[in-house]
Amino acid sequence: MPDTGVASVRARAALARVRAALAAPARNTSDYDLNDGGSGSDPSRLTPAAVLIGLVPVPSGLEVILTTRASHLKHHAGQVAFPGGKLDAEDRDEVACALREAGEEIGLDLSQARVMGAFAAHETVTGYHVTPVVALIDPAFQPRPDPGEVAEVFRVPLAHLTEPGSYRIEQRHWRGVWRRYYTVPYGPYYIWGATARMLRALADGMADADHGGLDQG
Repeated sequence: MPDTGVASVRARAALARVRAALAAPARNTSDYDLNDGGSGSDPSRLTPAAVLIGLVPVPSGLEVILTTRASHLKHHAGQVAFPGGKLDAEDRDEVACALREAGEEIGLDLSQARVMGAFAAHETVTGYHVTPVVALIDPAFQPRPDPGEVAEVFRVPLAHLTEPGSYRIEQRHWRGVWRRYYTVPYGPYYIWGATARMLRALADGMADADHGGLDQG
């Protein structure tokens, strides 16, 4: 999918910022970032996984594809997530995994995605080493969610996700301790946990490329 398909000036400008963020050095993130002690986990002991951060060009800029997980799933039912999952034996790398999962979950064809790169990995409290793969998505893409995994596919303006005031830090009691985490609500959607942390990393990377990063809070 060539850049000539990105007609919007705002979309092209946003893509340039994303490219700059992808090109810059970045540190791994973790669900433990806002909590004392850190994880200290050996990445080799974590389960490799990947998610797709799909960017759709629109007249106002870029929008990010997200899903709401099906309510009957055993893990993370009803939560907002990127398309993605753990690496299978058939996946040659994290990029292949992210694209395969997006095909299975939301019906994304390989011809409708152009991979731009990947951000530093994210460690989850559930033991996954997740690589966020960023791809430019054809605006003509029409989601076909797999009802066995996905209840809804929706999009959020990247401008909302790069605005410092969009983020909050909340906490809940989990496995006997209080854990703090990022949230970035949008309309009726409560985006939190690993998904919000990876979005925050994208926002921080873009802000660093511009003028030194978001205010930490």
